[in-house]
Amino acid sequence: MSEERKSSLEELRAAEARLLVPTYDRNAVLFERGEGVHLIDEHGERYLDLLSGIGVNALGYAHPAIERAIVEQSRKLIHTSNLYFHRGQAELALRLVERTGLDRIFFANTGTEAWEGALKFARAHAGMLRSEGMRIGTKFLAMEHSFHGRTYGSVATTHKLKYREPFEPVMPGVEFVRFNDVADLRTKFSEDVCAVLVESIQGEGGIRPLSLEFAQVARELTRTTGALLVVDEIQAGMGRTGKWFGYQHLSILPDVTTIAKPLAGGIPLGAIACTDEVARAIHPGMHGTTFGGGPLACAVAIAVIDAIENEGLLAHALEIGGYFQQRLRELQKRHTMIAEVRGIGLMVAAELHSSTLARQVVKRMLERRILINCTSDTVLRFLPPLVVTKADIEEAIQALDAILTEETAEAQLAGGNKDGQ
Repeated sequence: MSEERKSSLEELRAAEARLLVPTYDRNAVLFERGEGVHLIDEHGERYLDLLSGIGVNALGYAHPAIERAIVEQSRKLIHTSNLYFHRGQAELALRLVERTGLDRIFFANTGTEAWEGALKFARAHAGMLRSEGMRIGTKFLAMEHSFHGRTYGSVATTHKLKYREPFEPVMPGVEFVRFNDVADLRTKFSEDVCAVLVESIQGEGGIRPLSLEFAQVARELTRTTGALLVVDEIQAGMGRTGKWFGYQHLSILPDVTTIAKPLAGGIPLGAIACTDEVARAIHPGMHGTTFGGGPLACAVAIAVIDAIENEGLLAHALEIGGYFQQRLRELQKRHTMIAEVRGIGLMVAAELHSSTLARQVVKRMLERRILINCTSDTVLRFLPPLVVTKADIEEAIQALDAILTEETAEAQLAGGNKDGQ
């Protein structure tokens, strides 16, 4: 029997160009497997992954707890309709209730589906309050620079025009508040608002943490009218910041939070966590999903949560994240190209002064087999697996230092040539 023929990168690129809807601008690398914090390409070259599938692979690659859960559960049951019981949902929901501080869970497939559901929950809750005689509207207050996903409600509450304009008209009833501007929030909040929508740390918006004052004022305002505080934890949640959820750094408890990305270690799974009060507005038939909370995804998510806890990865994220920011700030002192370093835990950013430079740095890091990306035009985003080590961070810092040194020399040479002309 002949070996299965492997497509080369060139063949795959040609096939995708012919067959796929062109929604992604891919880098010219073909990955075939992963180990720990590294991805391995078709030629056996190892790449240090400091993006972790955009925050998904919190335990890295080929983690034994995930492999074991997949094998064991796949032998039992992969899918069954939500018309019936299976053991995984209640067990996983208990873990999430204990860690979020909220009361009830709805399982979805993705982050954007969880966010879409959260918007529906907020409107349903407002409708319930109106039926009980309260004055409350249907407007959402979302944040400037926000990103919540690609479905219609998610796009409508996402600030960047490039995500909304091609699909207009999007869902009405959304107004944007200047991020971390308490005065603007107070001005725009009223009885017309059914929910204030925030990310505890804006991811696509440039790794910008919500301020303590803004979070607490939002919590106080919503309580005065019965409106909900809804926190998107899709990128910041599940231990990335050194706590289970980013809002836990802010001394607030939301009414609703959304969870996804690392929840099931790469198996698609999202979740909405909410209070009993919010759940009061939802009854059977109002919302649902075919695949959300399936047996395989739940089994893997349970394994991920237990591994994060058993391996002490919350404390590790804080320690290594702090070390990473310290080393980046040391680079900042040597390279004026770095405007700011910020983040919490292992959700880290280095903002550069130039979008062209940011794209060039990402490209040159890839040439050195280190994976990062650029978000919000000028921000280098680092979302490494929670199992990353100081040695891995040092490798990245040395590469960044070399690249920025080269870029400085090239800029000075170009400037000198221009002056000479």
